[in-house]
Amino acid sequence: GLSGPPGAGKSTFIECFGKMLTERKYKVSVLAVDPSSSTSGGSLLGDKTRMTELSRDMNAYIRPSPTRGTLGGVTRTTNEAILLCEGGGYNVVLVETVGVGQSEFAVADMVDMFILLLPPASGDELQGIKRGIIEMADLVAINKADGDLVVPARRIQAEYVSALKLLRKRSKVWRPKV
Repeated sequence: GLSGPPGAGKSTFIECFGKMLTERKYKVSVLAVDPSSSTSGGSLLGDKTRMTELSRDMNAYIRPSPTRGTLGGVTRTTNEAILLCEGGGYNVVLVETVGVGQSEFAVADMVDMFILLLPPASGDELQGIKRGIIEMADLVAINKADGDLVVPARRIQAEYVSALKLLRKRSKVWRPKV
């Protein structure tokens, strides 16, 4: 499962990671969840358009789905869709949540690993530490950490490493990494 704020690079990360997996002969399924309009109920389903190379890969399947008002960052049927993909022979199922805030972590109970993807220099970096999504993460990945953003990325990494030490552990054997 993968979540993060808008602009963190979730779809780009999934496309690169998915291509790496298919090159290693894995069958990859991507379940991308997009927010639905509270007015029309519609959704742009734009995540698939940002994964053009992966969408053409014969060993990959991308299914965008609207939330249709479901809270938590996933759809009402995401768990069932994961099971169908596994039953269909996909070795790896990646779930991209809506990822717009601190409470989009319902996917954490559906997946083996929940990754929080964060951009460096996004303002108040520890804003997400408010006992929401950050304490559910198994891995915090600082994305876009190159060029002029190397220094801010190192700073946010250090801040999250320190902050994670203050949170209650979800597992006796796994310590979240940043």
